[in-house]
Amino acid sequence: MERKTTENLQDGRGLARQRMKRILLHFRSRLDEELRPQGVTMAQLQLLYAIQSSPGSSGAQLARGCYVTPQTAQALIRRLEEDGWIERRKGNGNDRILAASLTAAGEELLQTAETIMKGTEAMLWHEIPDDDIEELNRLLGLCLKNIVEE
Repeated sequence: MERKTTENLQDGRGLARQRMKRILLHFRSRLDEELRPQGVTMAQLQLLYAIQSSPGSSGAQLARGCYVTPQTAQALIRRLEEDGWIERRKGNGNDRILAASLTAAGEELLQTAETIMKGTEAMLWHEIPDDDIEELNRLLGLCLKNIVEE
């Protein structure tokens, strides 16, 4: 049995990091490809989900929640509004803030996207036992805790 050296551990950690990155890149790429016929990108969907979970949020609040700059969020919001997936109205108490909410078309798009994402996730986790997924979640949770400053 090979002895675990510091070099081997570092190589294993590097490989894990590379694989996580590749999985995320391929997952997102596949979703973008499958969502293209709907006329929506993952970035737009992320914003739609944020609006669904926090209706009436301002652009700045949505930007923070989606980890994008306010400028990026505003560009995405304009596009979502032009496509008829959201509507914006003046918020309560501040005429300068436009609060976003989903339209019926936006709700329908999210339902379609959810079906597409479930299919892609099923492909990702194919033949991986639930116990292994639980262990992976535990380990990734530790990694996240180590790297995120709370």
